[in-house]
Amino acid sequence: MQNIIIATIKEWNIQNYFKLKEKFKNKYNFYLITDKDELNYENLKNINPQFIFFPHWSWIIEKEIYENFNCLVFHMTDLPFGRGGSPFQNLIMNEIYDTKISAIKVDGGIDSGNIYLKENFNILLGSAEENFIKISELIFTKMIPYILTHKIIPQKQSGEVTIFKRRKESESDILKLEKYSLNKLYDFIRMLDAEGYPKAFIKLNDVKIEFSEVHLKNRKLIGRFEIKEVKEND
Repeated sequence: MQNIIIATIKEWNIQNYFKLKEKFKNKYNFYLITDKDELNYENLKNINPQFIFFPHWSWIIEKEIYENFNCLVFHMTDLPFGRGGSPFQNLIMNEIYDTKISAIKVDGGIDSGNIYLKENFNILLGSAEENFIKISELIFTKMIPYILTHKIIPQKQSGEVTIFKRRKESESDILKLEKYSLNKLYDFIRMLDAEGYPKAFIKLNDVKIEFSEVHLKNRKLIGRFEIKEVKEND
């Protein structure tokens, strides 16, 4: 049987990995990598995978790896539109709610690899984390199985290239918004509401108010806030 590696760090992807492994247990041998030190050439050479899928990975994929193995990442835009960092947040800031999940071959550029597959995805509602969980379901139940069971020849990206800049923590300050409305505030708070992301906040002297779990209902926003004491330089 062919060997398949899933390299990821998010809990929802790990849960879906085990479901995928069970579904295809008679067709493929699956290996899970969650530690960057395990993603080294010697280890991968011993496994000799047909594919290495990266549903969410926070470290650089070394050239020796992507040149010797079929490495695929998943990006939340209709590439080549929206290459670069913070795609979910940049899409919402630009009020683009219909997007695609692009499965691309890692080639050393920034989201510039050949396209294996694209799937439609809508981000009109829900927190960042809720959307990431839905994307994980799409990747593990539809995209990865399709790639495994079809002989896809990846195609070069076509169209105008646009680049997204990775957002900084300071840009999570609600008071830096140029316009205020219920919809704008709803989008701004929810787009930053996920594990590992700096939540939307307002600073008032020595306290910082962070917002999360927001819902737009009956022309008002309902959600959660936390107030923290902060130092002057925080």
